[in-house]
Amino acid sequence: MTWTTVAIYLSENWVEIAGFITTVAGIWLTTKRSMLCWPVIVAADVLYLVVFYHAQLLSDALLQAFFLVFTFYGWWNWRRGVRQDGEVRVVPLSARSLWIGLLAGAAGSFVLGILAKQLHAALPFLDATLTSFSLVASWWGARKHTANWQLWIVVDVTYIGEYIYKDLQATALLYAILVWLAALGLRDWKRAETKADQIAA
Repeated sequence: MTWTTVAIYLSENWVEIAGFITTVAGIWLTTKRSMLCWPVIVAADVLYLVVFYHAQLLSDALLQAFFLVFTFYGWWNWRRGVRQDGEVRVVPLSARSLWIGLLAGAAGSFVLGILAKQLHAALPFLDATLTSFSLVASWWGARKHTANWQLWIVVDVTYIGEYIYKDLQATALLYAILVWLAALGLRDWKRAETKADQIAA
């Protein structure tokens, strides 16, 4: 591989690479429950909206638009719930909210799948299912529920295969990193949840 080849790749794929970098940074900051995660995630959402639109992954492109809405909501909700010491509190997910989220994800998969098929999107039902459950995971994250990381692990592992199939290699690598970050987030948020329970007791 020559420097010319690298330069051509970077010039042709700079949006995906920028999306890669901002997504990793934003999710890492989220695992640390840092308020700085939100402006970084806004940038990542916009960049990947462009990437997915060009790849004709229409459900994923639509997902980024929803992510933007959830990102601004999460930013507001986290800021509202910050403790006096500056730490974002983790909130337990009730069984009722768990089932509502999973049922909403299943219903969204069906509706988005039909819409995506009519729009001749690539991999309409798989893409729609991943989109729908990504929205559920994003909502849970914005609401500060630890369970968001468990759902992200399942969704992101599946995304890796989809992006390899669509020849989005950098994005497939990104999602492999996101699986690792989600595992870190799950570990750290569970520790925070246990600590909060101990303090409350």
